Amino acid sequence: MNIYDVSKKAGVSIATVSRVLNGNKNVSEKTKERVLTVMEELGYTPNVFARGLGLNTMHTIGILCADSSDLFLAKAVYYLEQELQASGYESLLCCTGYNLDVRKNYVNLILSKKVDSLILVGSNFIGTTEEENEYIKDGSTQVPIMLLNAAFDYPNVYSTTCDDFSTMFDATSAMLNAGISDILYLYDSHSYSGKKKLGGFKAAMEANHIENYKDLIYFCDANHRDINDVADLVEKIANSGKTFHGVIASDDALAIGAIKYAQKKGIRVPEDLSVIGYNNSVLTSCCSPELTSIDNKLETQTQQLVQTLLGVLEGKEMPKKSVFSGKLIERGTTNFSKH
Repeated sequence: MNIYDVSKKAGVSIATVSRVLNGNKNVSEKTKERVLTVMEELGYTPNVFARGLGLNTMHTIGILCADSSDLFLAKAVYYLEQELQASGYESLLCCTGYNLDVRKNYVNLILSKKVDSLILVGSNFIGTTEEENEYIKDGSTQVPIMLLNAAFDYPNVYSTTCDDFSTMFDATSAMLNAGISDILYLYDSHSYSGKKKLGGFKAAMEANHIENYKDLIYFCDANHRDINDVADLVEKIANSGKTFHGVIASDDALAIGAIKYAQKKGIRVPEDLSVIGYNNSVLTSCCSPELTSIDNKLETQTQQLVQTLLGVLEGKEMPKKSVFSGKLIERGTTNFSKH
């Protein structure tokens, strides 16, 4: 038996059951009695975090990310830890890699540490099949699961994300409006976020009736994640006879690789080649000219996620999904302002 069974049988929301467990006074005696009676009938025993039974919260949050060397994930973890500490919570961090079985083992491991909640950082935690997401469902029966930069609709799972589809659509439209229609699109992930970005790019190209744009979409596999390798890949694409005057990348590192290719070949940026990255990372100022990039409001996302988490732990009704719009930050690798 779990909290969902209690909620269903008692005819109240999960949040109401949580309020009863936490001793929240904003629950009528009649409702409280009904919930407690159902718990007794079902033989439901709340976990160690239930505050209303004289047990103290551990004030510890588990954070899982795939790769702490990834600039986006590392920054996200930093923001989350800062927000949690300011709210009186400690955190336990596990780097899971991208293997599903290893990820499941880490979820079970960190749950065994009696954390109050799990934060899964990055859209790679969401699979494409029900089976791949079963471990999230299982974990959510024990603690609230918080997703950063991903979305998954399931009880006790809360999502905070950027609208990558619309944001990429707008960025692509800005390049098209500047008169650049032969755009090379570089991406390196089939994750939830990666698919949304690619979808936004495709939608903008189709909305503007650009033909044969799919011939300039390239996936950069694990062998092309180094900036020099990305530069070599872009050169290989150019040498194959394909022409492009714009590059849009799903990550800043890929965009930097395109700039490096341009510098090697004496191609002027942005006069002859416009480049847009994604994530607005520290890399944007590590090249010349500085990189135009999409700010996916990562800090704002983390702040919202922690506020949602705190509300959930207090038994409040909180939004299941929070979505933010990204913003194109124009720097030296584009010159759209004149168009």
